[in-house]
Amino acid sequence: MATNFDGLLQALRSFIEATGSVAPVGEFLGDIDWEMPPRSLKPHGVACSRLLDRAVELAPAGCRPLAELLARNRGELHWGQTYTAADFGQRFLDNYGWVEMFGTRGHYANDKVAGGFLVLGPDVEYPDHHHLAEEIYIPLTGGTAWRMGDAPFGLRDAGEVIHHASNVNHAMRTGSEPLLALYLWRGGPLAAKSTVSGTASGGKG
Repeated sequence: MATNFDGLLQALRSFIEATGSVAPVGEFLGDIDWEMPPRSLKPHGVACSRLLDRAVELAPAGCRPLAELLARNRGELHWGQTYTAADFGQRFLDNYGWVEMFGTRGHYANDKVAGGFLVLGPDVEYPDHHHLAEEIYIPLTGGTAWRMGDAPFGLRDAGEVIHHASNVNHAMRTGSEPLLALYLWRGGPLAAKSTVSGTASGGKG
């Protein structure tokens, strides 16, 4: 029997809908059928889930309820990692993970759009990478630098909408605090591994 995450899914939906006037969030919303059947996924933890308590402390008022709900449910969720220690090193792996709330492998089945949460620990660089799917990120914590294409890294605030078009390189670099971000994917294989064109930095250690 599937664990019931309806409350978390509804909170995720409400948060996304609150930003629906910001392009292209409304277009993504138009593609999401929220009547999604649940899947039975066994809980699977990742080391970076320990950072959710700090992410809740860092999240501004408008983002904190969603961050709190995610942290409260972390132990029952099926977390994943696209990469291994052989790709980027053990420190990166210990500070990286995601959970797909809905999509082709998420807690709720959706073949058209995927959505969930990404966690990155402090002093970590997620290197330049790209994928066929179009992507939106909405950070729930600030203090992370983001880069797209040939542009330099720039800090983005919590609640900002960050849009990556299909097959455009992008990267993230955290500072002294972790990143918690909401993500949406559409228009490509929803479980595809990104093509990495940069070199990861696991920071100190």
